[in-house]
Amino acid sequence: MDKIQSLREHLLYLLDGGGAHVDFDSVVADFPVEAANQKIDGLPYTAWAVVEHIRIAQRDILEFSRDAEHVSPKWPEGYWPAGDESVDAKGWSRSVEAFRSDLKEMKDLVADPSVDLFAQIPHGTGQTILREALLVADHNAYHLGVLVTMKRLLEATKNKT
Repeated sequence: MDKIQSLREHLLYLLDGGGAHVDFDSVVADFPVEAANQKIDGLPYTAWAVVEHIRIAQRDILEFSRDAEHVSPKWPEGYWPAGDESVDAKGWSRSVEAFRSDLKEMKDLVADPSVDLFAQIPHGTGQTILREALLVADHNAYHLGVLVTMKRLLEATKNKT
């Protein structure tokens, strides 16, 4: 196998939550949707806000990577739902499915042999598809770890009542 194909496979593994990371589907599979809007002492966001944040950020990175006309949301407020926003089970499912769809598109971009992982993105300031894929994997891993912790705290709180 050539080195570039090997790199693509490593990136895909990382984007899927491989190695020392947890994957998105494992975190959300049995997440208590009824607790998605529940505030946790000491945290400024709900579990749904975290899911929505990683969805928005991932979408922004994906669109930046492939569309010169893309305009990123305003930082930081455009990357998070409003503080008082909440979601029902259908909204949770929409966020989860949109995240999965965008992750698949990022993986398709990385897997495409016609995409030069090292070429600078023409409309960027030095970014490459390699950098953007690593950014998605890193950002998702961080926030999926947050969701795992939130899930544990929500379960512990539920068990105390």
